[in-house]
Amino acid sequence: MTQHTDERAPRTTEESPPTGRRLPLLDVLRGAAILGTLMTNVWIFTGPGAEWGALESGSSTDAVECVFSVLANGKFLSLLTILFGVGLAIQYASAARRGQPWPGRYRWRALFLFAEGTVHFVLVFAWDVLMGYAVTALLVAWLLTRSERAQRRVMWWAAGAHLTVIGLLTAVLVLSGGDGDTGGTVSREVVDLYAHGDYLDQIAFRLENAIALRMEPVLTFFLLVFLFLLGVRLFRAGAFGADEPGRRLRARLLAWGLGLGLPLNVAAVLAGPDLFLLARYGTAPLLALGYIGLIGALVDRVRRPGPLMTGLTSVGRTALSGYVLQNVLCVLVSYGIGLGLAERLGDTGPWWVVGLWAAVCAVLMVGSTLWLRRFSAGPLEAVQKWALRH
Repeated sequence: MTQHTDERAPRTTEESPPTGRRLPLLDVLRGAAILGTLMTNVWIFTGPGAEWGALESGSSTDAVECVFSVLANGKFLSLLTILFGVGLAIQYASAARRGQPWPGRYRWRALFLFAEGTVHFVLVFAWDVLMGYAVTALLVAWLLTRSERAQRRVMWWAAGAHLTVIGLLTAVLVLSGGDGDTGGTVSREVVDLYAHGDYLDQIAFRLENAIALRMEPVLTFFLLVFLFLLGVRLFRAGAFGADEPGRRLRARLLAWGLGLGLPLNVAAVLAGPDLFLLARYGTAPLLALGYIGLIGALVDRVRRPGPLMTGLTSVGRTALSGYVLQNVLCVLVSYGIGLGLAERLGDTGPWWVVGLWAAVCAVLMVGSTLWLRRFSAGPLEAVQKWALRH
């Protein structure tokens, strides 16, 4: 029977940590997830037609982009989603320790995140994830006041519903395909809009096509719910702790996630564009779990943090700011309103795109490290905290 808990007093669980100690691995994972999502998004920024071109054009057959797709497409997005669920579980546990109401003020935090995502969508990048996270967070925050049994039911029901939807859509693509490997052609008007168009015209285009450009969070809503709740369960199981139980659990994630997820993702990507939905939204989450185990194993072996781990940790601590900044930088480098390199270098091959990704990653790691030497939080994180205090 579902347990209905008084919203004014969140219950504690045996799995909740007794203190609010920060888990270092989480910051590294968040940093890797932020930079990893750019491994996918950088091809959107630099492709013909940019954001809309990703809808009209087919999958690339370029070997370098295919490797990026196998390693990153959907994987780090799934990882970021899991970690958002972990963050929600941490805030719930913190409220429980302090005897504060739940969801309580968290509703305002989610609504503010939705507003930030809306601004990000309109002004910067059509494939924003913050809006979808905010809506999902409101539902999952309420679910955390229900029983563990109810949460598990919703989690697996959401997984089944998502796989059913993706399976049916993939079947439609396969049965109606045949020419899917040829890809689509991006309209000249859209290509010119991002290569030479005015910034206000690009904003107007996003608003005019908002329904099509916002379909991803609608399509993946059940996946978001599942991954949020999976993050909650992993946190409560101690998957991110530095103790032996945490290492054993991460070793299992590594074995299953990479052992099964990697070959499935390779097969889905090589199968062509008809399996694009299955690759991005079906097999990707499994490899994301493998990444948790892999990154955790590497962090466990670090005795003295070097520049890479320090940089990833800093990006993880300023994740919201880093996510928005990397997209702003790619806009300024790629679109005609900035340097316009997407058109100028479009025929030179994929390596300049890889270089752009590496350069933006370096800027974020160095910049966030320097920023945190003076400030305790990233700029957007600080704005969020200020707004929610007033």
